[in-house]
Amino acid sequence: MMYAEEEIKKILETVIKHGGDYADLYLSRNYTGTIAAEDRRIEHFYRGFDEGAGIRVMKGDFSAYFYTNDLSYGALTALAERAGESVGGEKDITSFAWQEKADQQKADSEVYDLEKIGGLIRQINAAAWEISEKISQVSLGYGDAEKEVLIASTTGKLITNQTKRKRFFVKIIAQKDGEPQTAMETLGDTGVVFSWDEATLMTKVESAAKRALKQLTAENAPAGTMPVVLSSEAGGTMVHEACGHGLEGDAVSKGLSLYKDKIGEKVAAEGVTVIDDATLPDHYGSYRYDDEGNPGRKNILIENGVLKQYLFDIRSARKMGTASTGNGRRESYQYAPQVRMSNTLIAPGKDDPATVIADLKNGLFVVKMGGGQVNTTNGDFVFEVSEAYRIENGTLTAPVKNASLIGNGPKTLSAVFAVGNDLGFAIGTCGKGGQSVPVGDAQPTLGISELIVGGKG
Repeated sequence: MMYAEEEIKKILETVIKHGGDYADLYLSRNYTGTIAAEDRRIEHFYRGFDEGAGIRVMKGDFSAYFYTNDLSYGALTALAERAGESVGGEKDITSFAWQEKADQQKADSEVYDLEKIGGLIRQINAAAWEISEKISQVSLGYGDAEKEVLIASTTGKLITNQTKRKRFFVKIIAQKDGEPQTAMETLGDTGVVFSWDEATLMTKVESAAKRALKQLTAENAPAGTMPVVLSSEAGGTMVHEACGHGLEGDAVSKGLSLYKDKIGEKVAAEGVTVIDDATLPDHYGSYRYDDEGNPGRKNILIENGVLKQYLFDIRSARKMGTASTGNGRRESYQYAPQVRMSNTLIAPGKDDPATVIADLKNGLFVVKMGGGQVNTTNGDFVFEVSEAYRIENGTLTAPVKNASLIGNGPKTLSAVFAVGNDLGFAIGTCGKGGQSVPVGDAQPTLGISELIVGGKG
């Protein structure tokens, strides 16, 4: 712990003596490593360190946040004065007692060997170019972070925690007759031991290369309204973007979510269950404690089509008269926490993925999703498709390109006619409110009776 308990307590009491009804302190030390390879060389190789603190104060609906990279006791006391004065007034009772203490340290605190990992990146970079002469660009990226945090609040929480997280991505561009096709793959976890080897990373490289090369011979996607089957390999982009953001408490409390006031109502098909789970072992979006000191939880948001609950951080929970669900997250000490997802997924169902397309005369089978946009107010979305195939008379035929999916989140979830018994995960970085956090998402094979497919065919 960076400070004695009594010193931490005095800092928080300095904040609330000016009339605040809640205050918290967030201290972090962060060790990061990054490697970037562009084409045939390492372009970036860096190991860094930063530390800082943030103090938040609340009074009713008012909230203010102050931060510094000076962790001296004097600097934090001065920052506490500034934060407290932003509320104004005085408070007779400024003392509190510790109610919950936890010191969660992972067993392995050794920083990953960046030199060794750099050698691994060089090996797979060279191997990627040997896959095909049609490959015109290879981009590889690696990043890791080891973060030590202390979180204390006037509700009596005093939490210390350590997390490790690493991520790898590959982007490959292939060209034929001057027309480029791009494919990406990612990998990430929160494991304390570096377990990736050349075979593990080459599997991702080969998958991206295969998809980019296959798209060179693909025909333009058909356009129109049709059945769509999403493979479990597509990841959970759909559930994260078209559903998850609308279930975040800040959007709900501001009236910016179409799911507002629909607890207990049917918002999806019978077999659709949506879960946000920060407790999945070693998954990229997992954590023991959120950035407000609340334990990460498994939250069932939609169960068999019925809306059960929203996601909350402390601030959005206060506004709606409820408790945090353990989803207060921040990018760093420079940001106040927001309500954010962790690992968001549609739970597996009972359908055999192999039979989902069997009764379809025509449609689109989506293997990989791309980026997209969603309006949380009305649920409308547009998603790019990275890899897809025509469905004709119950079988997969020609690969297609330049496809997009256009629809509405609740309507799409209500149009699900099959939920596979498989489950495929993906990782990503979710941006919101000017800051980004690591997340995971997943889904089984999903059969959707009707979606608008944008294409050129």
